[in-house]
Amino acid sequence: MDISNPRRILAVSLEDDSIHLSRVIKDLTGTAPETARTTLAGASHTLALKTAYYTAAVPIWLDLIANPSEWSASFLSAEAKEVLEVLGGIVVVFPLPLPTETKEAKAARELIEHVGQVVQKGLGGWAWDGVGLCVGVGEIDDVDEWDGCAAERGLEFVQVRAKSTEAQNEFGEKTGISRAKEALEANEWDQALGDDDGEGIGAGGKDTDLDPESLDFGFDREDFQGLKKAIWSAGRDEEEEEDFMNGEPSSQQGRKKKQGPEEGDTSNSASKDGDDKLDDAEVQKLEGMMRKLQAVRDMSAGLPEDQRKRMAAKAVGEVMKDL
Repeated sequence: MDISNPRRILAVSLEDDSIHLSRVIKDLTGTAPETARTTLAGASHTLALKTAYYTAAVPIWLDLIANPSEWSASFLSAEAKEVLEVLGGIVVVFPLPLPTETKEAKAARELIEHVGQVVQKGLGGWAWDGVGLCVGVGEIDDVDEWDGCAAERGLEFVQVRAKSTEAQNEFGEKTGISRAKEALEANEWDQALGDDDGEGIGAGGKDTDLDPESLDFGFDREDFQGLKKAIWSAGRDEEEEEDFMNGEPSSQQGRKKKQGPEEGDTSNSASKDGDDKLDDAEVQKLEGMMRKLQAVRDMSAGLPEDQRKRMAAKAVGEVMKDL
């Protein structure tokens, strides 16, 4: 399908970091953006996307931010409503500060916070059927702070190193510019898919309590069962898994854990101790998945059912891909 009038991408950085914004856009599109007058602010560019399902020439609007709080206030004003309605993606670019660069770190956090406000209050947060990327440019190895900072604002953090070579992480996932483009390719760009009456989205949404013990918000239950089992079955024996799926307490809470085969059992009794334990990386990955689903559930409170289902399906799709 050829998408003739796709939604737009808004790509931003602080004024002093325009060189990083230009570099990321060039790496994404293959060509450097042309400046409007003498600045990138107000310039536009195009990202050509072609997948097995669609082709689209997605317009990119470029903006440089002098004051993040004033910028977010302007984008959350009534005058910016029409701009937000046609956005299908937002990309915030910043240089990753060194541990000693406290001033730069503060400025980056402020930028991410206010872009996040636009995503959450203006676009609907997890209910928004678009993609939000937080691109950190730099060579530092410890990026957990920035990953968490972006996630809190409904953005996916992607690190882009100075060298253009792309690699995969320990889970075989794409990183760098390749990951950023993959996320954009997976998005829905058709204008019609973005049309919505906006009821319940953002700051005006009705606040309703959801069951804190359940992540079954907006999912078709049969689809969600497989996800819960995939996440929680690691390290459990089959009887524990069945109890969990039936809503019964685990062996740690309601019964003694099986110590071995019962007398007379002729089934394979080989020890599975090596398979029952997760290494630290796997534990962190599972915890990250559950945090993502928890965040989606919390942010879905008060949304109409169709919007909750849409954001739930999007979140589950991302988590299932990680599994």
